[in-house]
Amino acid sequence: MIDPRHFRDVLGTYPTGVCVITAVDAEGHRSGLVVGSFTSISLDPPLVGFFPDKRSGTWPKIAAIGRFCVNVLGADQLDLCRRFASKADDKFAELAHGHTPSGQPLLDDAIAWIDCAVERVEDIGDHWLVVGAVEAMERREHGTPLLFFRGQYHDLVCLQDS
Repeated sequence: MIDPRHFRDVLGTYPTGVCVITAVDAEGHRSGLVVGSFTSISLDPPLVGFFPDKRSGTWPKIAAIGRFCVNVLGADQLDLCRRFASKADDKFAELAHGHTPSGQPLLDDAIAWIDCAVERVEDIGDHWLVVGAVEAMERREHGTPLLFFRGQYHDLVCLQDS
């Protein structure tokens, strides 16, 4: 049997980017959750995916909306990451933000964003696999991603050949 703590420690040696998944319902209630499990799935058709925990209280709200925006956080957005990782009732309180073409919350200064419709949701162990059909996207020309590695957040250090 695999020890869960050892499993987490070993897989924690693989660095991941940090994203905030956002959505807004028809009544204007905004939801957002942090994920480190975002990935591209397919180029044709353009599909992306992420894995929310089944214990998440936020994912069911986003699932009901049927749309979401992936906000790729920059290294300078650790405070924003912590805000959306919290259990606060209103994670958007006093937070200015824009909107994607479909109207989903677009976090200011995200280094990239991907506007999606939920394509399907699969039951995978203690998580869901959410597949999103990409409808619009953009990136900033500058900025480095916020990374999660060995249980801590990091900035990307660009290495150059000498």
